[in-house]
Amino acid sequence: MAETKSLYSVHPGVMMVQKWIETLPEKTGHSMEEWLEIVKNEGPPTEKERRAWLKEKYNLGTNTAGGLAERAGGKGWEEDTPEGYLQQAEVYVEEMFAGAKAGLRPIYDELLKIGLNIGKDVKACPGKTIVPLYRNHVFAQLKPATRTRLDLGFALGNMTVPARLIDTGGFARKDRITHRIPISSPAEIDDEVKQWLKIAYDLDA
Repeated sequence: MAETKSLYSVHPGVMMVQKWIETLPEKTGHSMEEWLEIVKNEGPPTEKERRAWLKEKYNLGTNTAGGLAERAGGKGWEEDTPEGYLQQAEVYVEEMFAGAKAGLRPIYDELLKIGLNIGKDVKACPGKTIVPLYRNHVFAQLKPATRTRLDLGFALGNMTVPARLIDTGGFARKDRITHRIPISSPAEIDDEVKQWLKIAYDLDA
């Protein structure tokens, strides 16, 4: 049976994690495997205590100490490789639309299809609570906001928009997503929704 190609692309953060792991020996004197052995043999039992211990005893930065403490506890590994991330991406989406939010899945599937068809360079990179759409940066995102509403967010800067697009306050906070359209049924995915997705995509050229 042929393997099904994922709808999703590797999140840019995964490459950053890989680079971090590769440069650990140069920056800290130990590889990932060596650090995990040190933490296992000498470190305290909880992730929080390990983080503080690594910072205090070995003078590691917050992000490095946090990443090592997390992996020593068995977490974080799923996003350390592109293959692992893509497997986890499917899980994120399944969990996002499970239970009370299962009714939003048809809305999500339709919006994802539209978004991916805007251009060959569009990438969907799920996280635990949102699915961002990337071109060069995030230009839109799909977020199950409540059990009856999915918010389609757009990166539109300080553009003047019609009342249907709700200001998220993102521009003032320097967030990418500045506006959103709440969608409660597939019927609400009309030409205007598609047009704003295309506008957000074009702005990220």
